Amino acid sequence: MRRRTFLKGTLMGSAAAAVPLSGLAQGTAAAAGTVNVGSIAALQGAIDAAGPGDRIVLADGAYTVPSAGIRITGKHGTTDAPITIVSAGRGGAVLNGSAGFVLSASSNITLSGFAFRQTTTLAVPADCSRIRLTRNDFKLADSAGLDWVTVRGDDVKVDRNYFHHRTSQGIFLVIDGPGTTAMAQRTHVFRNYFADHSYTGANGGEAIRLGVSHRALSVADALVEYNLFERCDGDPEAISVKSSGNTIRYNTLRDSKGGIVLRHGNVTTVAGNHILGGENGVRLYGNDHLVVNNHIAGTTSRGIVIGSGTTRDHHEGETTEERRGNDACDRAVIAHNTLVGNAATLSGESRTHEPRDVVVADNILVASGGTLVNLGTTSGFTWQGNILWGTAANGTIPAGGFRRVDPLLRKDADGISRLTAGSPAVDAATLTSLSVPEDADGHARGTARDVGADEYSTLAPVRRPLTTTDVGPNAA
Repeated sequence: MRRRTFLKGTLMGSAAAAVPLSGLAQGTAAAAGTVNVGSIAALQGAIDAAGPGDRIVLADGAYTVPSAGIRITGKHGTTDAPITIVSAGRGGAVLNGSAGFVLSASSNITLSGFAFRQTTTLAVPADCSRIRLTRNDFKLADSAGLDWVTVRGDDVKVDRNYFHHRTSQGIFLVIDGPGTTAMAQRTHVFRNYFADHSYTGANGGEAIRLGVSHRALSVADALVEYNLFERCDGDPEAISVKSSGNTIRYNTLRDSKGGIVLRHGNVTTVAGNHILGGENGVRLYGNDHLVVNNHIAGTTSRGIVIGSGTTRDHHEGETTEERRGNDACDRAVIAHNTLVGNAATLSGESRTHEPRDVVVADNILVASGGTLVNLGTTSGFTWQGNILWGTAANGTIPAGGFRRVDPLLRKDADGISRLTAGSPAVDAATLTSLSVPEDADGHARGTARDVGADEYSTLAPVRRPLTTTDVGPNAA
């Protein structure tokens, strides 16, 4: 797996839209390596003739794509000189019809700036690698069971796109893989805007599904970061992880039914995410996960759920039904999170296999009603350094695992509850075995860490909850 590092840098606002290219003859070169076209037939011809470094620009307008699609077959750019196929203005070239781009046996291809309005899935197949989908607008057919984008190839980037407005069962973005058990490798999903999925069924309307049950034991090494989810109500799982070895960080989920759910698989990190309002927070099954530096506030269901299981561990040779079951959460580390004002703060479940050997350390849990910790049977848990506050009952947390003391939080204009001067959380963290170099704001923690997701500082946050200016086609 590639090494993960905590990124620094301020969030940028919206960039100026690309200047449309105009006044150039259809199919003629505007500059070295650039060809401007004004029809689907001319676009197809330019793609067929393209080589590394070429840029093909489709004029703005509405186009009906033939049923065979716009074919990209056997075309290869290079890492430094991809073949780029772009709309003249962001969202200006609207592609209608049953199919859009149809890729096969290609690599280092960038598709940018299109408005996709197809009735079939845009797929990156397993024989394609280093494909980039960037600054596009996805609003495909609102048809039950249609997944809008599916990735099976390796090293694919999906960035700065807008996925929006559907009422039917189906998923905005599926990351899958070749064969029956493998996963696409090193998918990078960043700075996308997922919004307004209003499917009312119980299952099948995720914003992102990263894997599927029969691929759960395969390492995907995917990185899902800096994405904004708003009103993603199609499923209790906005980000549904069903594979192993992934990182979900620095995302903002706002006013959504869906939360971040490690449904299948092992060894995934959930770090520095903001879940504000909505229904669900973080829920985890499987082994050896890390949940750190997350801020979860105002959810109407559960903040963090440490899942129990119908099975102890998924393994090769399981039946299909066994693999679909819940794997009890073992050896997770849940540390340095701040949970404020959730209907249920830290919860468990009651399946046959209890969670085991989980570390719950240095978290801040605050609520004015209900119970702060409501776990059933557990085995081998470590509780230490947590701070509990509010009129909610302590619940099932053991006496030695917490202090009941006011953490002196201040809710800032961005909706985040941060420490104030004199807080008993300052320099009070206890879990020395865990390396946590930064807090949720991107501030250095130092050697004496504070309890919760925030390290007290008078500096402005480096990272804040995302807004629409930080994501989508016009993001920096």
